[in-house]
Amino acid sequence: MSNHPTPAHGESTDVVESIVPLMPIVLPVGGAILIFLLAFIAVFMS
Repeated sequence: MSNHPTPAHGESTDVVESIVPLMPIVLPVGGAILIFLLAFIAVFMS
């Protein structure tokens, strides 16, 4: 049996690798939104 190499289909972009450079922006913004929503719920329930 001959071993045929599989042809490369170009550069496949990984979803995780495309998000990693944005983490220093996404995490603080997401945390701020979460804290704001939790504080709003706490004030609204009291």
